[in-house]
Amino acid sequence: MKIIRDPIHKNIHVSDTCIRFIDTPEIQRLRRIKQLGLTYLAYPGATHTRFEHSLGVMYLADIFSKNLDVYDQKLLKISALLHDVGHSPYSHDSEEVIKKYTDKTHEDIGRILESDTISSILDDIDLKKSEILDIIGGKKPLGKILNGSIDIDKMDYLVRDSYYTGVTYGIIDLYRLVQEISFIDNTLVIEDGGLQAVESLCVSRFLMSRAVYYHHVSRIAESMLKKALIDLLEDKKVDPFVLRDMDDYEVHMLLKNYNGYPKEIIDRIETRNLFKRAIYQNISILDEKMISDYKTNHERYEAEIAQNARIDERYVILDIPEYQKNRFDIPFMINDEIKPLEDVSSLINVLDKAETSDWKFGVYTLNEYKDKVKKAASEVLNIGQKI
Repeated sequence: MKIIRDPIHKNIHVSDTCIRFIDTPEIQRLRRIKQLGLTYLAYPGATHTRFEHSLGVMYLADIFSKNLDVYDQKLLKISALLHDVGHSPYSHDSEEVIKKYTDKTHEDIGRILESDTISSILDDIDLKKSEILDIIGGKKPLGKILNGSIDIDKMDYLVRDSYYTGVTYGIIDLYRLVQEISFIDNTLVIEDGGLQAVESLCVSRFLMSRAVYYHHVSRIAESMLKKALIDLLEDKKVDPFVLRDMDDYEVHMLLKNYNGYPKEIIDRIETRNLFKRAIYQNISILDEKMISDYKTNHERYEAEIAQNARIDERYVILDIPEYQKNRFDIPFMINDEIKPLEDVSSLINVLDKAETSDWKFGVYTLNEYKDKVKKAASEVLNIGQKI
């Protein structure tokens, strides 16, 4: 047993078995992948990593699992420790590109569980790889505590991201919340006493999304990185499956050492000389059909905007962020009856409406192209009268 000091959870007690996993190259790689990708360009303190987040989720899994049988305790803790081991460089900033070229997400970690180092430890402690994949994917009832509407993954990253960005929106009663989660008929529910803790988490998630996760600087830098990676992949300069297993430093140098557009982009990111907002509007000015069309065919629209503005299409980025509905769909136990959270909390209904109305999309370009790109994008996207 060892103790790891953590700024969020203080003393994390780590078993010898967990230490064996932590010391593998696969988990040590997470030390070199920033939790929030390029968000440090907006919040300088946001340089924490997937490694420390994984330890935090393992810690919360340990607290929750006290009432489980020995096997499920072990299964949940190890799954929590491994849940982010498949993240690509810069975390979510590269995931869309990786999925496009490999058809895999960070939860597709079967290959990692089959590696000699991880596989041998799993065999020693008699854990099945298939069960770990089911837990990480939230496919079994126990997996909902790790991957669900209210889960220990969100509990850790909201508090941790708040701490490192300096944004004081991550105040959540984590330990009360974990204690109020239980399983009834294989359904994960929140007990009556956890209402305020759940509301605080939902408020935190809403405020952190607005202030941090969808900060315009973060969106612009992420979009630029994706554009540079696509340029590399289309030019066959790196295999997408190799790229997936790199860390932040390796990708940074890969871009740095490749002349042309990728090098220009990483140089701009290094010096925070980013693209600027030609258009940045509430997404409500677009109807659902337009949103789907622009997102699915964003490269075609970028090319049309660039042609209209008479500039290189690589210097036009159309950013339509994903909007996930029903994120407050949480079963709640009130007077021995399971109800959805929106039926027991008026605050949640307000948040749901606020999230929808606060979603923005952007068109980004070089500072010197802003005016003509704004004009071209307004015409191509048919939004000229709305901005």
